[in-house]
Amino acid sequence: MKTTEPVYLKNGKEIEEKCLEWASSSLKNCHVCPRQCNVNRLENKKGHCKIGQYARVSSAFPHYGEESCLVGWRGSGTIFFSGCNLNCVFCQNFEISQYPEGPEYSPEIIAQVMLNLQSLGCHNINLVSPSHVVPQIIESLIIAKKEGLTIPIVYNTNAYDSLETLKILEYWVDIYMPDFKYWDSETSFKYSNAKDYPEIARATIKEMHRQVGDLVITSDGIARHGLLVRHLVMPGMLNQTEEILRWFATEISINTYINIMEQYRPSYKVPGTPEYSGISRQPTPEEIREAFNMAKSYGLWRFAE
Repeated sequence: MKTTEPVYLKNGKEIEEKCLEWASSSLKNCHVCPRQCNVNRLENKKGHCKIGQYARVSSAFPHYGEESCLVGWRGSGTIFFSGCNLNCVFCQNFEISQYPEGPEYSPEIIAQVMLNLQSLGCHNINLVSPSHVVPQIIESLIIAKKEGLTIPIVYNTNAYDSLETLKILEYWVDIYMPDFKYWDSETSFKYSNAKDYPEIARATIKEMHRQVGDLVITSDGIARHGLLVRHLVMPGMLNQTEEILRWFATEISINTYINIMEQYRPSYKVPGTPEYSGISRQPTPEEIREAFNMAKSYGLWRFAE
């Protein structure tokens, strides 16, 4: 489906009630993400993500450090949620992902944050690390829509998402932006405490693409709808990078819009830990060049700036 109008503007009362019912049931016996913790978050019980009934927001502002098609000339309206459903040992934001900080925000407050970002001229609402707080986001979007929200929604995720949750997000998300980190399950278990991450990521990214298709960028250079994928190049893992890039080209689309990221650096638990010595350096310029060459060899051609 190709459109320049945010998908949530088409939602009627019946769809919104269906989504609210899902939000409540998914929190009561939490199955929001693949962790399936089954705790009652409506009673403020906390599972793997360490977040209870209300989402915690670390920060929210017009972001100019994202992909140019999201940033444009007025910024991407980014909301950073605290907590995470992965435990990446190299996380550069571990202070908020592993040790959730920031105030608890009601859906009404998050809705106002969205509307404030829109009033600042942001091109979109960019939800960062949202996988564990989708019910709270849905409640917020329903309120924000009624109060005049009209810009696209970006779902900026680690790709460790539930297919059931994505079926609900189909009514709300315009741009999916998953990061496919690893191809190998042993690697994902060692570095992110999620052995099933590769199979989950493959299933969720396929579902995302089914919903929104290839990324649509309007004549002014702004993304409006579709899939934008990220791959963080890890040191010494070009074999996994190649498998992921091949999969994007053959199983998703040759027109996949991709950001091959070179930002990895050792942080959090990695420095000084012998167990993680294999990723205790940044990827070399040669590794980054080889990653791009691999992508091109499989026919991928749409690279993010």
